[in-house]
Amino acid sequence: MATIAPPTAAPTYAPPADRTRAAVVPWTLATILVAATAVAVGVIWDISWHMTIGRDTFWSPPHMSTYLGAILTGAACGWLALKTTFRGTDAERAVAVRFWGFQAPLGAWVATWGALAMLTSAPFDDWWHNAYGLDVEIVSPPHTVLALGMYAIVVGAMLMTLAHQNRAEDPRARRTLGMLYLYACGLLVTMVSVFTTDWTWRALMHSEAFYQVTALAFPLFFLAAARGSALRWPATKVALAYMGVRAVMTWVLPLFEGSPKLGPIYQQVTHFVPMEFPLLLVVPALVIDLAYARWGRSGRDWMLAAVSGVGFVLAMLAAHWPFGEFLLSPASRNWVFATHRFYYAMPMSFPMVQHRFMDLPTSLASFATSIGIAMVFATLAARFGLAWGGWMARVQR
Repeated sequence: MATIAPPTAAPTYAPPADRTRAAVVPWTLATILVAATAVAVGVIWDISWHMTIGRDTFWSPPHMSTYLGAILTGAACGWLALKTTFRGTDAERAVAVRFWGFQAPLGAWVATWGALAMLTSAPFDDWWHNAYGLDVEIVSPPHTVLALGMYAIVVGAMLMTLAHQNRAEDPRARRTLGMLYLYACGLLVTMVSVFTTDWTWRALMHSEAFYQVTALAFPLFFLAAARGSALRWPATKVALAYMGVRAVMTWVLPLFEGSPKLGPIYQQVTHFVPMEFPLLLVVPALVIDLAYARWGRSGRDWMLAAVSGVGFVLAMLAAHWPFGEFLLSPASRNWVFATHRFYYAMPMSFPMVQHRFMDLPTSLASFATSIGIAMVFATLAARFGLAWGGWMARVQR
């Protein structure tokens, strides 16, 4: 059973004025952030690989990027646990969590579990495909273990960065660590956006499901980031980190040649097909930041959650209703938005290939009801986010 190391006053982290910024960020923390980035990039790259080539081999480059993240995480966290346990200072042990006799920060344990889950799923996934076929089910047991491991690595990176931020007293150190924490939150939102892809296609931006799914998925993380952050405009910075990662992948992947190796082939593909252009989450994130700046410290969390939830849905509606029309228009068929590139197995009869919306509301009353439900979902998600963020604001280990 995991136990907390003997209670000792957690030391503050205040580097001398002449220390460089690199000294503020331990190499283990930097390594885990790189690993989390490799995992997020690998997932997006792997989906693009499937849309362009199909499943090739277990040793495909996207898989290697993903598993590199697991290996880096395991190496950095393993070293940190051994060093803290056997050669750690009293200050380092004071901010550690004890597990099976070893000591390491909480985030390191979470990330280690994620790395082990990912590496365990690798041979399992290969065997599954050999036994049952190529991606006959997306939500297969090995894929589920792999996904949980990926999320754990990103959450572990976020918790480690958060603990360093919360212990920092020097303003420059706190600012640097705070930015890295928000970047880690952005990676988590990126992973969540991948999970919600089937409900957030551009052709679904006028559908009821689009607003309900996004209301469930994103306010939680924006409000958690806002309450756990020491910086201004935290939700906006998280949204920009997410949009930056997704946009760069949208622009870079089509630079490389690729063609299908599996059938059926309905679309002629010569270069990598990227995922959808990122959602304009920066718009509702701005609304959430404005609400948090006004009521975040008032103690009226349910009111803040309601304002943030309703504001999130209205901002999503205002931003994505016209954005969906733009993405289905000829103006978006360029290298920036890449809406002229389609998955090789997408039939010509598919609405998105024909540049038209799908799953449109049956009536205005039905749509209004669905938006109301989305506001309830967003309010509840925001309230959970505030509770989670309140815990994260106290993390020291």
